[in-house]
Amino acid sequence: MTHRDAILPFVAAALLFGATPSAIAEERSASDHVLKAEVALHSGDYLTAVRQYRKAAEISDSVEIAQQATRLGFDYGFGEEALRAARRWYELAPESDEALVHLAQLQLRNGDVRAAKRSFTKLIERGDGAPDERLFRLMSFITQEDPNDADELMRALAKPYKDSALAHYAAGAVALQADAADFAREAAQRAIDIEPNWMKPKLLYARAMLVQGEVEEAIDYTARLVGDNPFPDPDARMELALMYLTAGEEDYALSQVNQVLLEQPSRTDALRMMAIINFRQANLDVAEADFQDLLASGDYTADALFYLARIADFQGEHDRAIRLYSQVLGGSNAVASQRRAAQLRAWQKDDVDGALQQLEEFGEQRRVFAIDMMLVRAGLMGSVGRYDEALELFDEVVKFRPDDEAVLLSRGELLLTMGQVDEAIEVYREAAKRWPDSAMSLNALGYTLADRTEEYREAEKFIRKALKYKPDSPAIMDSLGWVVHKRGQHEEGLEYLEQAYAGFPDPEVAAHIVEVLAALDRRDEALERLVAAEERDPESELLQDVRDRIFPESP
Repeated sequence: MTHRDAILPFVAAALLFGATPSAIAEERSASDHVLKAEVALHSGDYLTAVRQYRKAAEISDSVEIAQQATRLGFDYGFGEEALRAARRWYELAPESDEALVHLAQLQLRNGDVRAAKRSFTKLIERGDGAPDERLFRLMSFITQEDPNDADELMRALAKPYKDSALAHYAAGAVALQADAADFAREAAQRAIDIEPNWMKPKLLYARAMLVQGEVEEAIDYTARLVGDNPFPDPDARMELALMYLTAGEEDYALSQVNQVLLEQPSRTDALRMMAIINFRQANLDVAEADFQDLLASGDYTADALFYLARIADFQGEHDRAIRLYSQVLGGSNAVASQRRAAQLRAWQKDDVDGALQQLEEFGEQRRVFAIDMMLVRAGLMGSVGRYDEALELFDEVVKFRPDDEAVLLSRGELLLTMGQVDEAIEVYREAAKRWPDSAMSLNALGYTLADRTEEYREAEKFIRKALKYKPDSPAIMDSLGWVVHKRGQHEEGLEYLEQAYAGFPDPEVAAHIVEVLAALDRRDEALERLVAAEERDPESELLQDVRDRIFPESP
């Protein structure tokens, strides 16, 4: 049944029971808005679709329409429209927890922490169980939004429950996602003091140590949690395995996972970790068997399909890889999987149009990924030289996500590829103005000015500012080395470039090093570095360009 079909009975009922002409007109108007929404949705104009559903919701008493408008806006990422629809939904159904949860999440998504606090407080005050238990259960909704706003909100919500280990743990866990490791550690310790036998806050404390760079200390702390217990908690073993994995100690991680599986053979999170470790160690046959077992279990299906696809991809089984990637319908790897499936179909099967259609259909079927699929389509179009079409799509995405820095920068990168340097620089200037503390935008602007213009002084200013925010970034270090070289300070530039290459042995950085060595008249050394880089990346067009320009006589 379409939404028009759902509205028509309201009109008929109004006529039957003597409703006023104005009321009937409103219902007809609502029906018209729904039809417009469906047409827009079918054509891929998601913003118009959400707006029309929202307008229908505002003039109709239908909870279903308000619910649809909210969910669509929520899934497509149109926060303001979704928030207006959620207010209407909650107005029509104040007893609905689902309506109030959506309203609270959207208030938080739109940066109104105070309003979100009021709504989440209402949720805490109603329902079953103790208030701190309800707060704990709400944590999963809060952590879906901006980590910093979520941290501020959870601290405020947890404040009344000073004697609750659950509240302290929840506040600490959310804080850790916002990189507030000091607070997370303190909150975990308060939870431990209240409930000394509860394992979760102890593991949170260890994770906070890990985030703070105290890797060995975190491993020792967690190892004691395992070793001091005659019946070690499997969760503690899994946490210890993760820490070993973070430290690069894959064999130690595997030993902990194996022990968990000996004690709990049906534990699929352990099977998943074992499979990933085997994959990382290039034990592909073993990893494939593990992921097949995981797939058969019905748990972590998306992860299993993704890694099985990667294995097939590595082995050159393109048809199988495409099929498996295409089956990853959700989870954190869904976008990457659909992108890779499309790339293989376009490049290995020479079916660009089919790949683009596949991406479009996936976005229509999985609306939460609709805008992401537009971005992937734009990227694919750009990779095959369909620049104008790609730019049109980027322009559409910018309308949908005007506050998405990465989208704006990607549009700038496409303009550079198209040779529209001035237009690209304007995009990067806009990004640097809107996000003045973003190393990514500052570096994009600085590097482009250094590489495509002679505004070296201004370029260096932006790059050095970017480095302040991310002092360990090899990409920014490469930019700094390049602009310093451009300003004639070759030795200093080479130092920065060598630091960049040590952290990120990328062909572009290698090409920069070769150019600087040549400028220093160290041509033999430059040629040696070029040959080594070519052996590492034989398909690099950048390295080939450097060879053609600097060593045209060399084979």
